[in-house]
Amino acid sequence: MDDRELLARLARGDEAAYDAIFRAWYAPLVRATQSIVRDAAVAEELVQDAMLELWRRRETLDAEGSPQAYLFRATRNRALNHLRHLAVQRKSAAMLRDDEGRDASAPEELVAQELEVAVKEAIAALPPRCREVFELSRERGLKYAEIAEALGVTVKAVEANMGRALRILRTRLARWLPEGREL
Repeated sequence: MDDRELLARLARGDEAAYDAIFRAWYAPLVRATQSIVRDAAVAEELVQDAMLELWRRRETLDAEGSPQAYLFRATRNRALNHLRHLAVQRKSAAMLRDDEGRDASAPEELVAQELEVAVKEAIAALPPRCREVFELSRERGLKYAEIAEALGVTVKAVEANMGRALRILRTRLARWLPEGREL
């Protein structure tokens, strides 16, 4: 049976013609494709895809053409597309590895540094007594009674200065604080 007759029968949906083409060209196509992709399993998959596409397009194939030419061209194109896809994957993987190598916490560190500077500036801008009370409480961990004794003032005076310091800091650091969060 020649190519024209095979294609005519295939176009009419003759499974025997398709089977004849499949049996005649499957192994040579796998060998040719494997020489391109260097992987037997991938080569078989690509040839099977091309064979399936031959069946799907059977009614639109060129009656003057050759099933052999169609199949070799289709599998070669699939093999080249597969290699291009692998190259893109390798390039993407390399780019991801490069991105992972960068310090992902750099923006967070920058924000933390900016916040630290803002806190230091806000504390430095407090009135002297408020700053002193705040630093003794927050930095040295002293209780209000201990601060009152160290400064020679009442506990009420310490509470008032601490309250004032916290209000000022809350206002100055508002952009850094989530809503509803206390200092």
